[in-house]
Amino acid sequence: MSLQTWWLYVVTVFFVCATPGPNMLLVMTHGARFGLRASLGTMAGCMTALLAMMSISAAGLGAVLKAWPMLFDTLRYAGAAYLVYLGYKSWRSPVRVAAPGADEAVSEVFARESASFATRFKAGFLVAASNPKAILFAAAFLPQFIDSVAPKAPQFVILLVSFAVIEVSWYFVYATGGLRIAPYLREARVLAAFNRISGGVFMGFGALMAAVHR
Repeated sequence: MSLQTWWLYVVTVFFVCATPGPNMLLVMTHGARFGLRASLGTMAGCMTALLAMMSISAAGLGAVLKAWPMLFDTLRYAGAAYLVYLGYKSWRSPVRVAAPGADEAVSEVFARESASFATRFKAGFLVAASNPKAILFAAAFLPQFIDSVAPKAPQFVILLVSFAVIEVSWYFVYATGGLRIAPYLREARVLAAFNRISGGVFMGFGALMAAVHR
């Protein structure tokens, strides 16, 4: 592909990735509750799922989902149900705060709540994989930036790596934003409101995914 085409792709992906969605909300939430280091597992899970879905689209399975509406709808409803479940868990999350005078950005209580890297990875992977529309989006989006005359595999790798760098950069922006609000979550009423707002947004994403057609 030409350099101009690549730059157009980069600018487009920059704004697409910046748009708040379930992935960014989860990364921000984990950054606020567990800290930046713990949220790395969440980022890795989200990124792994997205790269896998983009690779699936390159393999032509996006056309399969488009040709089989029942399969697509089954995956879509399952993903929507998971987001609603995640929102419910966040909404009902117990409110436990740090002792007054704690000097850590994230309290020891939050650190104990923070599970293993594998658990955070799983949460990120499931949220990112919950939207099968990402496969169709990649199947329709990526070919627009690939030169049909030149070898396709190297171009796909370039697009994939560019996407990963931009997406992960935005993960850090959102996680850092979450980290900045972490000190305020020491107050029980603030933490309760944060849990309900983030839970409500997740449930809203799930409802929207279930309601909106392709």
